[in-house]
Amino acid sequence: AYALGYFPMPIRRRRMGWWSPGPRGVLPLDGLRVTRSLRRSLRRYEVTVDRAFDEVIRACAELPRPHGWISSEIVDAYRVLASRGIAHSVEAWTPEGQLVGGLYGVNVGGLFAGESMFHTAVDASKVALVHLVELLREVPGALLDVQWSTPHLASLGVVEVSREEYLRRLAVAVELPTLPAF
Repeated sequence: AYALGYFPMPIRRRRMGWWSPGPRGVLPLDGLRVTRSLRRSLRRYEVTVDRAFDEVIRACAELPRPHGWISSEIVDAYRVLASRGIAHSVEAWTPEGQLVGGLYGVNVGGLFAGESMFHTAVDASKVALVHLVELLREVPGALLDVQWSTPHLASLGVVEVSREEYLRRLAVAVELPTLPAF
């Protein structure tokens, strides 16, 4: 479904639906906005990939947010995808080894479809995002899908593209080799 431009999202918290919104939120890999304070934060945390997938998705699920969608069934499904090398996490840690931020999503070829992120310390999820963008830049034509643009994501450089443009970029991205870090 991801390779065709769809992602799962509950409908009224009872049933799972497949969504392909237009416009679509994407983060151009050359468009990430890294502020001076975020540059300082990059030095504050250690970043890893796929070291704590379960902890990241659970932390994302526990965030209080309106219309939260990460149910125990979603957690279980993405844990299976992670065990198969399809879903991945990027984690931010304190020097003392405490997980303080991260994100997870699905990788198909050169597509990374971001699902959710969390932080318990300043800029920790943004540090994970910066690291993800650096990994994606290793594959020319890679695509970072964030589903919808929000004011917060727009402040980081996320833009909206039409469904047609998204599907054109997606078709190229899914034919690329899998990201080296994954």
